[in-house]
Amino acid sequence: MKVQLQTLGWLLGQHPVHGVQGLGPMHLAGLALMMLRLPGVRLPVYGVFAALGMIAAMWLSQKTAVRVGLEAEGLWDAGVFVVMAGFVLSRLTLIALDPRAFLRMPLVMLALPSYTWVDASLTALAGVIYMRWKRIPLLAALDAWAPCAAALGAILSLGRFFTGADRGMPTRLPWGRVMPGSAGLMHQHPVDLYATLACLLLLIGLMKMLERHGRTGRVAAAALLAFGGVSFLLDMVTQPESGPGAWLDPVQWLAVGMMLSGGVLLTFLKEAA
Repeated sequence: MKVQLQTLGWLLGQHPVHGVQGLGPMHLAGLALMMLRLPGVRLPVYGVFAALGMIAAMWLSQKTAVRVGLEAEGLWDAGVFVVMAGFVLSRLTLIALDPRAFLRMPLVMLALPSYTWVDASLTALAGVIYMRWKRIPLLAALDAWAPCAAALGAILSLGRFFTGADRGMPTRLPWGRVMPGSAGLMHQHPVDLYATLACLLLLIGLMKMLERHGRTGRVAAAALLAFGGVSFLLDMVTQPESGPGAWLDPVQWLAVGMMLSGGVLLTFLKEAA
């Protein structure tokens, strides 16, 4: 939120910048998207990308469900349930953290863009309970959803790039993104573009793994290892969130957890073979 406010402040002239030298076409396109408006309507750019990402992921799940031997309609219903559960649980978490603020400004609280690791954990638990109830094999569903998560990640990362949500470390590389700083314009690693490219490569690789019809759960384990590794590496070129004394950033702790989960699942599958 702070980064977005700083960027908007620059756009509104609160951070004077002399000239626009070094602004590439992608950066100018991002500025145009951030200022995009419809008559009488403020268009939330990241929300548009999120909606497109969910549509793409749900559409792809109909293809991957067939490849793992699941009923496409059942996996679609499970996906819709997970999305709705994630939204409802994230709102309930916000309300629980500050019920007085919700009573004063209910619409503002419900509209806040917030999704924490607690929300993700509760959503995953709700999804597991739903699939147990509907008798949908969990590992097969995770295999089918792995490429969908990569597609969603690619589109969300592109949305974050256009909104300037993530700030990369300073760089002298020629493809560094020009962003406003305390000393004027500075080049930073385009972390979100790195993430978009990585997710697209993962999407291709995971789809190829599904074509091989390997042991159930293998694709999900590979996805956890890959997503965790990519997230950990990308966070190394992202401006840190934690203080100087912290061992790892929150994103890196989450990445380590993903890699450990993938390793445990892979070990379980080998021992069960």
